[in-house]
Amino acid sequence: MPKPPTSHDVARAAGVSQAAVSYALTGRGTLSAATREHVLRVAESMGYRPNLAARSMRTRRSGRLAVVTGATLSSKVLTGAAEVAEAAGYATETHAIDGTVEHRTARVRDLAASRQYEGILTLVPVLSDELDTPASSEDGTPVVAEATFDEQMRSLGTLADARPIEEFVATLAARGWHRFVHVAGSSQYASGRARRDAYIATVERLATESGVTSLGVFGGAWTGEAGRSAMHDLPDDAPPVAVIAGNDVVAAGVLRGAAERGWTVPDDLVVTGWDDAEIGAFMSPSLTTVAVDFPEAGRNAMRRLITRLRGEAGPGTGAPIHRIVWRESTGG
Repeated sequence: MPKPPTSHDVARAAGVSQAAVSYALTGRGTLSAATREHVLRVAESMGYRPNLAARSMRTRRSGRLAVVTGATLSSKVLTGAAEVAEAAGYATETHAIDGTVEHRTARVRDLAASRQYEGILTLVPVLSDELDTPASSEDGTPVVAEATFDEQMRSLGTLADARPIEEFVATLAARGWHRFVHVAGSSQYASGRARRDAYIATVERLATESGVTSLGVFGGAWTGEAGRSAMHDLPDDAPPVAVIAGNDVVAAGVLRGAAERGWTVPDDLVVTGWDDAEIGAFMSPSLTTVAVDFPEAGRNAMRRLITRLRGEAGPGTGAPIHRIVWRESTGG
């Protein structure tokens, strides 16, 4: 069995000193961002994994990061966060902490005070003002509070970004669809409210530009029955109409309700969903939807912690996590 690569091997392959490899992995020293990224790419391509125990003895740094979650947080988000941490030379440990925001904040404060971790990323709500510690502090453990989920693990922040709804309406209007309906998800969710508001704003904007009109906002639950009922609530002369559903389950109900009324898709109406559920590609017609890259949401969050630990400028918004998948329910 071949021996695992060492930091000396990475240094030779990257054309840098071993010290530069150490600086790239720990975020210390004065390496340029380009050199650090080059070294990290070489290390990753070689399958190099730093010896965290040895590094801890040399640097008094643990090489460990804590990720705070709720009990029902998507494992895909955690996978993305762990990928970025590992590429930067850190190991991650997950702590599922439930209870009130005050309780969660106290537990995160305890983790920071334990000095077991070089940094802490929390993906669930905390009282950020009570946890703010500068990355340059010798006494504090940096905590990055990422607004990803609320108290009930409902999507917030970039996960609740509703811009694809704007693209749905604008694109379908350009294709000649002028009547629209929105079957909304639950208003208790930031994502449900954001998609509803994006739909209303876009229809209002396009009303004068393209003659777009709305037949109303229906629904209010993430259920197939909400979509089915919405179709039965429409007048007989509603078609041709474009239906923007809150998610794929609601969209499935829309398709059922439309069929019960004798309306065909995509002739009498077109339908969009959200979440890219696996079954959507096998429905007849296959469902146009929005794919959500949960691992990338985790990567973006962890990048913010890593850059803070290194004292670098923030990584910006990161790669987009939403992508529209056009299928047969909108004509392909």
